[in-house]
Amino acid sequence: MIRYDLTCKNGHAFDSWFASASAYDTLERSGQLSCAVCGDTRIHKALMAPSVSEGAKQPARRLSEPGNPLEKAMAELRRKVEAGSDYVGDAFAREARAMHEGRSPERAIHGEARIDEARRLIEDGIPVAPLPFGPKRKAN
Repeated sequence: MIRYDLTCKNGHAFDSWFASASAYDTLERSGQLSCAVCGDTRIHKALMAPSVSEGAKQPARRLSEPGNPLEKAMAELRRKVEAGSDYVGDAFAREARAMHEGRSPERAIHGEARIDEARRLIEDGIPVAPLPFGPKRKAN
């Protein structure tokens, strides 16, 4: 097992354990790593220093615990969105259109849509809004 300090392109720092250095490389190349805070898949290894004991340490922050007010606000927004809507994955555009046309019951939904799909929804008067975070993905 090997532990790497990681960062995403949005500046969030976190760490994760991997079976080996090659296991990390394989996951990175295939885009299966994501930031635990924002879901960004643009992950890279951070500079690491050796662990040196200097007496009492502060408890390590868990990845599920936001570290600053912005991260806390984003985590709360994610929690509210996920609790108050149905996740429809990549069927978002199709489901939003079906609800707008009365072919599917209206309800709050969230998911993924390509930019061209989202643009067509907006052009057709279907109310949609981008979320400031991506879907949760397993890191390893």
